[in-house]
Parts: sequence; structure tokens; C-alpha cells
Amino acid sequence: MTTRHVTVGVDGSLIAVRALDRAADEAVLRGTALEIVYAVPDIDEAGPILASAALRARDRHPGLPVTTSAVQGGPVQALLRHGRDAALTVVGTRGLGGITGRLFGSVSLRLAAHSHTPLLVVRGDHAPARRGGVLLLGLESEADTDAAAYAFEEAERRGAGLRILRAWTYRHLTPEQPDPLPTHRLQDDLVRQARTEQAVPRFAVAGLREQHPGVGAETHAVRSGPAHALLEATRDADVVVIGAHRRPNRLGPQLGPVTHALLHRSHCPVLVVPTGQAAVTTG
Repeated sequence: MTTRHVTVGVDGSLIAVRALDRAADEAVLRGTALEIVYAVPDIDEAGPILASAALRARDRHPGLPVTTSAVQGGPVQALLRHGRDAALTVVGTRGLGGITGRLFGSVSLRLAAHSHTPLLVVRGDHAPARRGGVLLLGLESEADTDAAAYAFEEAERRGAGLRILRAWTYRHLTPEQPDPLPTHRLQDDLVRQARTEQAVPRFAVAGLREQHPGVGAETHAVRSGPAHALLEATRDADVVVIGAHRRPNRLGPQLGPVTHALLHRSHCPVLVVPTGQAAVTTG
């Protein structure tokens, strides 16, 4: 067993049960322990929920080391604190839809904006973690080296295929400003840019292919908005991996639009990897 663990937040809701099941699966995949965290205003309320959660995890995976922690306060700070040394933190979300959905969504969004370790956000009733399948990597820029490295490690761990997707738009074509170039020059320029963009993901992961020769990785560059392209690709993926592009804000770090869109609307679980955190990505 490794000393690092998988941390999951629970609160007795159905979506938290789904997150618990997924976290237990992820702990088994990594050969590590599971820590179940429940943040409540009154510590005395936590006992039955934590006992039930631990029993469920042990029933699903006999022999899995399970610990529980009751924390007084809010779930975001509790999970940030308990997940700071974790191989992975897991939470559930309903995404958008109603007040409750927005409240649950806000926890995952705030964790994704602040976590220094990988975060798995379980959406809906997607299938449990398993070996094989397809892992999707959204490659936005050179800042995604940590996310790419983590995706290769995950694909290797799961025995999964890896699909690397980069979306691009033609720099002269915007809805507000029609392209002024003649048609033949426009087409030539599009072809040149398409060739360049097709080479970007191949070049970006060339070294990782050598480090992980057993991972079957395919690269795609599509002319589309990145959020739209990735959301469509999540329909056929088991997990999507994305780098946490954060922007400074007077209220704290804010997620980029692509990560934000995936956390709200992805068709599969979303694994958010902090950028600049290579030392903590290995499970």
C-alpha cells in the first residue's frame, strides 16, 4: 500500500453515495486507503452517516482500508485540508438545475478553483470506475503539461485508451468580424493553420508516449470552440482530464471557461489537475 490516500466528501445524499462508490473504486485502482470526510455544523450528527458510508465501502471492496473524519465547518475547507496530501479527492455534483444543484455545484467549483491536488468530480449516475475504456484529455495550451502527464498515468493505471483533443479556431474568423481575405487566400491560410494545429498535440505528448509505451494514445485537433468540442467528446468517454486554468480575481482564483463548462455539463466524470503541480500528480 502507498501512504497516500483517496479522500471523498459525503453528506448522506444520493449524489454523495455515488461519489463514495467511485472513490472506493479509485482507491482500489491505486492500491491505497480511502478517507471519508463529512463536514457538519454539529459533530454529533456525523456518526451515523460516516458509519454507513464506511460499511458500504467495505462491503463493495472487502479489505479496503477505510478511515472516517468528522469535521466541524464547511465542506470546501474540510476537503481542501484533508485532501492536501491525497492522491485524489472525490466529490459529487448535480451540476446546474435548481437551487440544490447550484449549491452542490458550488462545492465542486470552489474545490476545483483552490485544490493543489487532483480532483475528481462525479456527475450523475455515470458507470463506476473500471479497467479499460476511454480516457479523454483536453489539451488547451503548453500549460497543460501536468494534466497530460497525469492523463498518461491514469490511462496506464486503468489499461484505458487515451484520446487527446485540441480544439482551435481560425484567428481571422469571428462572429463580429467577417474575414476580409479573398476566398482562395482564406482557404490556403486555413489549410496551413490546420496543419500546424494538427501537429501541436502530437508534439506536446511525444515524450510521454516514450515514457508510457503501453498506452494507446491518439491525437485529434478539431476546428471548434474548446468547450463545445470537449463536451461533445465526453459523450463517449469514461473520464475527461483537464488542467485547472485559474485566473486571479479579487474574490480568489477563478476557473477558466472550459473547466467551468465541463464541471457543469460534462457527460462523464471530470478529473481536474492543477497546473504547475507535477510533484503531486502521481497516485
